[in-house]
Amino acid sequence: MFRLSRFMSELLRPTPVREQRPSGPVVIWNLIRRCNLNCMHCYSLSTDVDFPGELSTEEISAVMEDLRAFGVPVLILSGGEPLLRPDIFEVSRRAKDMGFYVGLSSNGTMIDEAMSRRIAEVGYDYVGISLDGIGTVHDAFRRLEGAYESALQGMRLCSERGIKVGLRFTMTERNVESLPEMLDLMEAESIDKFYLSHLVYAGRGNRYREDDAYHQTTRRSMDLIFERCWDYARRGMVKEFVTGNNDADGVYFLNWVRRKFPERAEHIHEKLIAWGGNASGVNVANIDNLGHVHPDTFWWHYDLGSVRERPFSEIWQDVSDPIMAGLKREPRDIKGRCGRCRHFDICGGNTRVRALQISGDPWEEDPACYLSDQEIGVDQKRRVELTPYRNRSHASAAS
Repeated sequence: MFRLSRFMSELLRPTPVREQRPSGPVVIWNLIRRCNLNCMHCYSLSTDVDFPGELSTEEISAVMEDLRAFGVPVLILSGGEPLLRPDIFEVSRRAKDMGFYVGLSSNGTMIDEAMSRRIAEVGYDYVGISLDGIGTVHDAFRRLEGAYESALQGMRLCSERGIKVGLRFTMTERNVESLPEMLDLMEAESIDKFYLSHLVYAGRGNRYREDDAYHQTTRRSMDLIFERCWDYARRGMVKEFVTGNNDADGVYFLNWVRRKFPERAEHIHEKLIAWGGNASGVNVANIDNLGHVHPDTFWWHYDLGSVRERPFSEIWQDVSDPIMAGLKREPRDIKGRCGRCRHFDICGGNTRVRALQISGDPWEEDPACYLSDQEIGVDQKRRVELTPYRNRSHASAAS
């Protein structure tokens, strides 16, 4: 995850480059697979039926005890649609009482007055609601007429109750033209956070990888987001911009800084190296509805172990698994142009599951890197010597 607004603030108020060992990974937890929608790009292949074998309230509580003892700081409660789970508020209150930063990831369509009141009572630190475009564009992705208006109303109700709300947008060629309107919507509705997710070829999204935003389109979109974020930063407005699932964004931002603010380029470069890029299997983890652990939410096809059989803390540290060993390796051994990239210490090789879906090899280059060979310093005749980068188990205070 690339926290653009934090790096943008460094252009105005630089802070020391420092590292601190994170206490544990951020855990994205799919508590339920059932969903009231049937979205085109769903990574969990959810639908509106009950899925057997999901973790009980008691099992979830026991896992949370282990997560807290292991030092996990953040729980993002997701689904399916987590609001369909009868014990969602009980689980959420328990997580808050234990001291976790607790986020809720919802499609927003179930958030009416009563639901927004219950959400506010829990005291979630953040509620993220996904929109795939304006009006009928969103409805088409969600396969439900009126889904846009329901989700937007849910966002408004949460905002009115003082809840931090984020707009989540997964960009593909089918909806990229909606991006300017989505950013305008963020301002018009006083939304706190904008999260751009690059498409990952996983779950239902794998069927639509031919719609992945082409590289030039991605560059134009990132330019637009950079300019919007910078405009808020220079005006002193608190708006959070985050991108995910394409760590080349950090390198592209560095190039933007070199053009716009060359005097800050070296400082940003050091901050980006401290960030270190892709964190799957290191600082980001996923638990699915059945209790299986994955390197992140897009690795549902790959099971690291079950929390019903072993504690999460044990599973997460087990590098006898070849995928976990490869993800935790410092630096990762990546092939192709990613492995030859002179900015490997910033990006970390980008998204491994996307490489796997295309090539069958998780250590191949990421096909969604939108940087040119010239930008990444690739010489096809020789392998570029990589500068060893900082320990991937460390994270910058700005990351």
